[in-house]
Amino acid sequence: MPGRFPLAGLLRLRRAQQDQAASTLAAANERFREAADARTAARRTLDDPQAEVTDAAMLSAIAAARASTRGMLEELGAVAATRRADMEAAQAGYNAARRSALGLEKLEGSHAEREHAEELRAEQIVLDEIATRRPGNTPGRDTEPTGGAR
Repeated sequence: MPGRFPLAGLLRLRRAQQDQAASTLAAANERFREAADARTAARRTLDDPQAEVTDAAMLSAIAAARASTRGMLEELGAVAATRRADMEAAQAGYNAARRSALGLEKLEGSHAEREHAEELRAEQIVLDEIATRRPGNTPGRDTEPTGGAR
């Protein structure tokens, strides 16, 4: 039976932290995409050709709508910048969690290799022992078959 990796509990914790960081990163990426999509939609609204102006009231309404859209674009730009910063922080958190888990994973791999080498060595010792105990391989005995005339 192979020996248990002594840091297995810590490795499980690091992997759980990595999974949580990956989840946080995915959510931050989604929020950033939503903000970018809203900004793109607002920009398209601002760039769309307007209906034909027929009177001063319509012209005032169009001007107010465009001013409102410009203000919304500025706000969406600020939201997108904040969400980009959140996304970058989440990426840094994920990278740190991954580095923590990676070091332990390498140690676990080395441990598994040592355990496997030890198992092979023990098996070879048993095989060598069996080979030395076979009839005809006993030390001090003649290995030539006996029988017949000498």
